[in-house]
Amino acid sequence: MVRSKNKKIILSLILLIPFVFGGFIPNETMMPAFRMKKIVLDAGHGGKDPGNIGSRAREKDINLAVTLLVGKYIKENLPDVEVIYTRDDDSFPTLEKRPQIANINKADLFVSIHSNSAANKSAFGTETWIMGMKHFDNNFDIVKRENSVMLLEEDYKERYEGFDPSSPESYIMFNLMSRAFFENSVTLADQIETQFKDRVGRKSRGVKQGPFYVLWTPSMPSVLVELGFLSNSAEEAFLMSKEGQEYMASAIFRSIRDYKTQIEGN
Repeated sequence: MVRSKNKKIILSLILLIPFVFGGFIPNETMMPAFRMKKIVLDAGHGGKDPGNIGSRAREKDINLAVTLLVGKYIKENLPDVEVIYTRDDDSFPTLEKRPQIANINKADLFVSIHSNSAANKSAFGTETWIMGMKHFDNNFDIVKRENSVMLLEEDYKERYEGFDPSSPESYIMFNLMSRAFFENSVTLADQIETQFKDRVGRKSRGVKQGPFYVLWTPSMPSVLVELGFLSNSAEEAFLMSKEGQEYMASAIFRSIRDYKTQIEGN
């Protein structure tokens, strides 16, 4: 009987501790919910770097047009999200500066927008890339082409500490990447490719992994989107058209919106 009484007294004291000290016992429902507040949109290439060139289009122009539309749709429909551009004109931010802008602004998401090209003129379709080394040998040509933008910078050897985008050995350093944002990057990439395929009717070439410098340094989930092939005349015409740019930008916007809803719900 005495033991039972003592147990009740001890239990009562334990339950009173939070109130006596003016505190509380935290649980999952009391933790502050994550909110996506900032996104950095990166229009690939620009200025002295035209990127891929089709029969009529320059990649830098397509990238900028679609990127600005994505930003416009986010501002109109997600007013609680701040949009930051790495460029909003025909300028040339360095490969190093683009992810730096995201890191300095403590962004929650980094989306780099590009247009593809291939020697095979019949190649077409969209791709969304995340940072990774899977199938490195198969994807080396496109990775090398994108990373070679750094060669246009005057002090690239010092800035990138001897990194050679054309040497496979240089990519050993990318194996040291943090996988902290891998799953969220995959989630967004999957949603983008699904939107391109199901809502815009484009051929999706899937989500791929590559050691792109622009995806290696951001401290947040990051993706690189390839809108299509400028080397394919039909796809080039689509991406040059106002309707095509609006469709592709809307698909990317919807993916970001759905990603925001999903991670904030989790």
